[in-house]
Amino acid sequence: MLIKRITVGEIKVPLKVAFKTAVRNVNEVHDLVISIETDTGLTGYGEAPATAAITGDMLGSMRAALDLIAPRLLGKRLQDFNALLRTLHKHVAQHRSLKAALEIALYDLRAQAMGVPLYQLLGGGDPQLKTDITISVNDAAVMVKDAQRAVAEGFDCLKIKLGGHTWQDDVDSVLAIERAVGPHVALRLDANQGWTPKHAVLVIQAIERAGVALELVEQPVPAGDLAGLKFVTDHTLTPILADEAVFSARQALQILAIGGADVINIKLMKTGGISQAIEVANLARLHFKTCMVGCMLEAAISVTAAAHFAVAFDDVVSYIDLDGPQLCATSAVEGGMGMDGPWITLPDAPGLGITAVHGLTNVKVFDV
Repeated sequence: MLIKRITVGEIKVPLKVAFKTAVRNVNEVHDLVISIETDTGLTGYGEAPATAAITGDMLGSMRAALDLIAPRLLGKRLQDFNALLRTLHKHVAQHRSLKAALEIALYDLRAQAMGVPLYQLLGGGDPQLKTDITISVNDAAVMVKDAQRAVAEGFDCLKIKLGGHTWQDDVDSVLAIERAVGPHVALRLDANQGWTPKHAVLVIQAIERAGVALELVEQPVPAGDLAGLKFVTDHTLTPILADEAVFSARQALQILAIGGADVINIKLMKTGGISQAIEVANLARLHFKTCMVGCMLEAAISVTAAAHFAVAFDDVVSYIDLDGPQLCATSAVEGGMGMDGPWITLPDAPGLGITAVHGLTNVKVFDV
């Protein structure tokens, strides 16, 4: 089974409401979509968002990197799977989101060739997940309304974006949301690197003293401040999640070795795809830690792949943050994961279960 064609295009999907964090403000998903076709008629799909502020990936740079990688994959056998993965990773540095898209498409093809859903290829599991939903940083009154709307739609776990205001404003926003939705709704906080270590401890301890039991706090300090991350972990009762601090298995090992965080956030766009995500999950298991499987602001292709991964590694994945498609006003994808409020259900179809992607622009084809 040979790779005969690689196609790249772009999709734009509007969001229901603006996505605001401490580092960016976005109104639409604008991602690369990659399809890889074999000489037997199979097509695998992958997707990569341009998240310059976090991963450094931009649409133009990813497309330029693909110009170097795609010709090296054409004509190769899908059966030489590990060699294909080595090829796509070794010829261009960084560009993790692009590599993730290529890996996702290859794993999709491999599962299709074996006639099983991707989650079964990766090790099985229950093909249903429950995700949180993001509440963007905003004025407290707006955040409360957004939280109430999410709960009315069936979500019982909210990820609250903070870090864009003073520490007291952050505390007040969380307490106002908790009062509005009640204690039965789980709250996760995400500062997106927006606090100093002391600022983080001040905010978290103030919320703890107010009697609000947070489920976790995500990446409270800048990604490179491992000592600061450990300081927050050591001085708060709430579990601390490392996100931007962990892109690779090596970085995960650094965090785990020093006890720098309680939970590791695995995102395929950070790890460069499924193969490295597997290594991070295995390291967490060896260190008796749990993981979250999350996403950037992505549409249904890559989030479907992340859901398959989370299902297969459900023994170490305790938290799901795969709300990207729920934040979109429309979908350009046929097939893939089903969504019903917070519930994600994976199809029994081989691979990702995706059958078509519509509305691609700026299409380029690489042929044998």
